[in-house]
Amino acid sequence: MTAFKQAALFACLTIVSAAAHAQALTGTLQKAKETGAITVGYRESSIPFSYLDNAGKPIGYAIDLCGKIVDAVKAELKMPNLKVNYSPVTSSNRIPLLENGTIDLECGSTTNSVARQKQVAFGPTYFVINVSAAVKKDSGIERFEQLKGKTIVTTSGTTSVPLLKKYAKAEDADFKEIYGKDHAESFLLMADGRAVAFVMDDILLAGQIANSKDPSGYRILAGSLRSEPYSMMLRKNDPQFKALVDKTIGAVMKSGEIHQIYKKWFTSAIPPKGINLNFPENAANKEAFANPNDKGVE
Repeated sequence: MTAFKQAALFACLTIVSAAAHAQALTGTLQKAKETGAITVGYRESSIPFSYLDNAGKPIGYAIDLCGKIVDAVKAELKMPNLKVNYSPVTSSNRIPLLENGTIDLECGSTTNSVARQKQVAFGPTYFVINVSAAVKKDSGIERFEQLKGKTIVTTSGTTSVPLLKKYAKAEDADFKEIYGKDHAESFLLMADGRAVAFVMDDILLAGQIANSKDPSGYRILAGSLRSEPYSMMLRKNDPQFKALVDKTIGAVMKSGEIHQIYKKWFTSAIPPKGINLNFPENAANKEAFANPNDKGVE
């Protein structure tokens, strides 16, 4: 075989190999490769997980972790200039927007539940919360039992909605439920007196209280309706992207880097007001970091 033929054969094999590699990509990675972009869904008021700073830029604990995934996608595709788009989502539309391809990764304060796993997939648990309630201190309410007969608010599309209905049935509680479109609106409904309590995840309640006009005027009830794992959402039946997400976040946890990221958002001053949530790692979070998993709550 002449040198020319050898060179030609090598060139053909290279092209075939590259084509095969490109064809091997599926799901989100394939979409990112073909479009030259990846779209991250974020929440506008899920402090400190995913929210907007004073400049209107998405920031937070979940955004930082999803940034690790975006970097891994760039490296995997060998596309350092991959465009990163950010799209706001709500509790109600986050799953439909993920399923229809509007967003590729949802980075917020989403509970990983067995029910939701029928529609979407999740990365490793990055936070464990307790569903509780925030009330005004001068309301005199200190226990869930005292909410009977009262008007309470929660955010539409969250797992708190069915939990409240279950609690109401079990405890024969005849409270009235109203719904906010997001956590900021729900908190405002409680703060303005249209509801006596805002039922939501304890850390999200802490974030809303910390950023309120008078943080000393509110308390979080000691009781809990349930503990729940948070994680980022991705499309179901997308094994390539799922493996990349698990590997990336698992490495952040196993290396111990997760503790520094946690400290940045939960035990340090955070934007926009420089308030410290003083929410140190609890046993459940330490366990999740030590043993990364995507187990959903029933």
